[in-house]
Amino acid sequence: MLLRHTVVAVLALVAGATFVAAPAEAAPAAHGCTVPVLGAICAPDTAVLDGNQLLRTKFAALVGERTAKTALNNLLAAAKTDLTTGPWSVTSKKQVPPSGDKHDYLSLAPYWWPTTDPTVENPWGCPFVQKDGQRNPIVDEITDHAYRGNAFAAIYQLALAWYYTGDARYAQRAALDLRTWFLDAATKMNPNMNYAQGIPCKVDGRGIGIIEFSYTLTEVVDATAILATGAPGWTKTDQAGMTGWYTQFLNWLRTSKNGTDEAAAQNNHGSFYDMMAAALALGTGQRDLAKTIAQDAGPKRIAPQIRADGYQPAEASRTRSWHYSNFNLVALTRLAQIGKHVGVDLWHYTAPGGATLFKAVDFLIPGATQGQWSYPELDFRQYAALDVLHAAADAGDKAARTALPRVPVEPGGDLYPVRPAAEQLDDISTS
Repeated sequence: MLLRHTVVAVLALVAGATFVAAPAEAAPAAHGCTVPVLGAICAPDTAVLDGNQLLRTKFAALVGERTAKTALNNLLAAAKTDLTTGPWSVTSKKQVPPSGDKHDYLSLAPYWWPTTDPTVENPWGCPFVQKDGQRNPIVDEITDHAYRGNAFAAIYQLALAWYYTGDARYAQRAALDLRTWFLDAATKMNPNMNYAQGIPCKVDGRGIGIIEFSYTLTEVVDATAILATGAPGWTKTDQAGMTGWYTQFLNWLRTSKNGTDEAAAQNNHGSFYDMMAAALALGTGQRDLAKTIAQDAGPKRIAPQIRADGYQPAEASRTRSWHYSNFNLVALTRLAQIGKHVGVDLWHYTAPGGATLFKAVDFLIPGATQGQWSYPELDFRQYAALDVLHAAADAGDKAARTALPRVPVEPGGDLYPVRPAAEQLDDISTS
């Protein structure tokens, strides 16, 4: 009962009482929305997530609503581990990028393999050939890819954990991880991906490598928006630094050869490019640019990539067809959420041929609920579709909502209620 009374009291504060002032160097909280014990009691200005939905979920968990409470407990289990791991940096790798600067992100193409045994004269075993869906373990010898995954996931989970609990430890650790990867002079990453997914003896880096940031950088954008509601340990200087980094990276995305190559892709790579660019634009105050990207995504992404029955030919032709059919929809459903923030309804866009996002999600329902999938897949995991079905259900898809109880939950539990946007749930980094 005490907790319920506390929540009622806080809601009274929200209705009009005077808020506790944040410290002078605290990050900008547009509504002065932090209070003792509970932390933030306003909706963060997030780029992908719906800030109002986060606020509703926070109070639902506080009063013990079962779905919210269960999801929050699963989130906190992960966030507690994040308190004692990391921080991570691109400068930790042993290898030096072609630029000679360890601050540049470096990775190798995962599906490319040597054709001969390494020798002194040919240490890589060149030339390399592509084996779709078969990951070369040598790529993991360069730590940037794995460390990026660890850092970005931790930052997101820690920021959410602070938002829901008000526990300063989570915010302070998220701040440390952010500063280490993005801001501190000794450890920061330069805002480019010039050397992502290079191929030995062939090319230093490729636009296709930008996919390694896929949705995860947009989660960092949302994490900093959450911390900006007044998180302890997160300052105005920190927030300005991150906005500057996002701005520089977005400029690189839109002007570099790698960036423009990726923008031209007609599959999940192009979808993720647009989603990331739109989130960065919205997160840096470039609302008109975000709106333009979202508006263009109907004819540019949905129409050419999805058939009238929901089949995605560019993804279903892969050796990991189930994974990639879901993966592309992670990008497009997240882009639809960004679009909603700027008045663009991608969910109800209908292509001239009849394709819609709803149809693409519904095409996955037999696989998600019964394991029925007629296309090549090296490692079928039903739960890969859980989040995109959640997103479609939130957007009004009755078939997706009906199917959800029959979809297996991913390891670690269903986190969608506390971070309501689709993620890649089937990790293929070791497959």
